[in-house]
Amino acid sequence: MNELFLKRVFDIICGLLGCILTLVICIFIGPAIYIASPGPIFFSQERVGKNGKKFKMYKFRSMYLDAEERKAELMKDNKLGDGKMFKLDFDPRVIGNKVMSDGSHKIGIGEFIRKTSIDEFPQFFNVLKGDMSIVGTRPPLISETNLYEYQHFARLAIKPGITGMWQVSGRSEIIDFDEVVKLDKYYIENWNLGLDIKILLKTVLVVVCKKGAV
Repeated sequence: MNELFLKRVFDIICGLLGCILTLVICIFIGPAIYIASPGPIFFSQERVGKNGKKFKMYKFRSMYLDAEERKAELMKDNKLGDGKMFKLDFDPRVIGNKVMSDGSHKIGIGEFIRKTSIDEFPQFFNVLKGDMSIVGTRPPLISETNLYEYQHFARLAIKPGITGMWQVSGRSEIIDFDEVVKLDKYYIENWNLGLDIKILLKTVLVVVCKKGAV
């Protein structure tokens, strides 16, 4: 049987289980998000998928409603530097996050759901729709792909995933975008179902370890 077909079957099974779990989580996390920052519980954002196809990616909302407008002013603190990806050590746009008068950082519910990867669960709906896979490359923003060089577009050759090589390879320490692309290329060139299962199991370990550190 074709491995790509098996991958889709695997995605559908995991997607259904993930959607059920997402609805259960929403019962508890939804009110907490709304109380801390009144507004939508879910957040959708246009991302770039396989072969440049654009789609709406879903998350639990972990940021204040004006997060996108504030991104430009924080770009100078971007750990990944050149704008092809965006990551901060401490993001004040996250719900409950605040820089105190003494320079210390206060964290809130938004940081909790990001550290524990709870915000990612609604992407199981994307998996069921077929826009994403359980394992793949992370879907970039359109503004990020506008900065891509020729070799970077290779990472768009497959469906984006909820998790992938970057997430289980010490993503906090990898701040060079070209290193991210190398990991993505390795996955694309060496893909098989066994590798997907290995990455998925590693993802669980990474999430559990992060949860213990919160």
